[in-house]
Amino acid sequence: MRVALVTENFLPKVDGVTRTLAMLLEHLRDRGHAALVIGPKGAPRRYAGARVYGARGLPLPFYPELRALWPSPGLERRLARFHPDVVHVVEPMLLGAMGIVWAQRLGIPLLSSYHTNLAAYCSYFRMGMFETPVWAYRRMLHNACDATLCPSPSTARQLRRQGFEGVGLWPRGVDADLFHPARRSLAWRRHITGDERRPIALYVGRLSHEKNLPVLVEAWTVLQGRDAHLVLVGDGPARGDLERALAGAPVTFTGYLRGESLAQVYASSDLFVFPSRTETFGQVVLEAMASGLPVLGFDADGVRDLVRDGETGLLAPDGDNSAFAGMLTHLMDEPHLRLAMGLRARVAAEQRTWAGVMDDLLADYLRIIAAHGEKQAA
Repeated sequence: MRVALVTENFLPKVDGVTRTLAMLLEHLRDRGHAALVIGPKGAPRRYAGARVYGARGLPLPFYPELRALWPSPGLERRLARFHPDVVHVVEPMLLGAMGIVWAQRLGIPLLSSYHTNLAAYCSYFRMGMFETPVWAYRRMLHNACDATLCPSPSTARQLRRQGFEGVGLWPRGVDADLFHPARRSLAWRRHITGDERRPIALYVGRLSHEKNLPVLVEAWTVLQGRDAHLVLVGDGPARGDLERALAGAPVTFTGYLRGESLAQVYASSDLFVFPSRTETFGQVVLEAMASGLPVLGFDADGVRDLVRDGETGLLAPDGDNSAFAGMLTHLMDEPHLRLAMGLRARVAAEQRTWAGVMDDLLADYLRIIAAHGEKQAA
């Protein structure tokens, strides 16, 4: 099978989308399939055997790590010469919109995947008036495809309510060998806190407004006076505000980490705190669970599909900041509860393998190719 990916977002940027696409390309290579990627300029020329072609673009003013990509006619020619069996447009906006046009023009089966709730971001960036137009534009693009896959059942329900058609699931897996409790390091804990016994709460993700991080700051302030430490892994436009708000508190900012360094930080912490209410899945939540950490979050889309409230973590009612703060205090005061939840979290995460997830996606590709052929024959 020959698979063409058209994506607005790719390496070297590190987030849940790019990690998922990297795993997909590796899986296609390992299963003997050919792949081509059309993405942003600056990406590696090749990844997992797939040729990568870049489109130029300008950074989005409210989200500088993403760019508005301008497709060129040369990219369509490269797509046509590849002769794909299926075109997969990832999070279509501008480049993805043209990917849809190219696939339709070439008569190629077409699938889209939905990863980020951009409409929900509008309110966090004080652009609430754009929420309805963003939904309308994205609905138009995804409904032009033969199917749209999203990462979680709660996101699928939301998309159907918004009028998206042909919605299916493409969940995520986790590398349970990399993210493993055995990577716990007492030396790292001593380096961070000065005392390996001091409990550590961990956040991993983009430091940006849509992640609802002021709620974490407020909850951590309630803990002042307790013997605990907060570690934030990641970077983004809200980092300066967070550093000022948490000045003088027992907090460590690490910047972005990946691979074994990231796995060590997960396993060496005691609790994963994740206040975001705009997730479609929450890859970092699954990585934390695989590392043996209980999760504190909100009962919101994406996260509620991963965390079993009271068993693998605690979920505050969506938007109830006081409840979130109270649950953080409770978990930091209860080491035995954290341990029991963390053990159950590890068992739950082990069931979600990347190989199974990607094989299901390849089956979806074949199904769409077959349905397209039947339609053409009719």
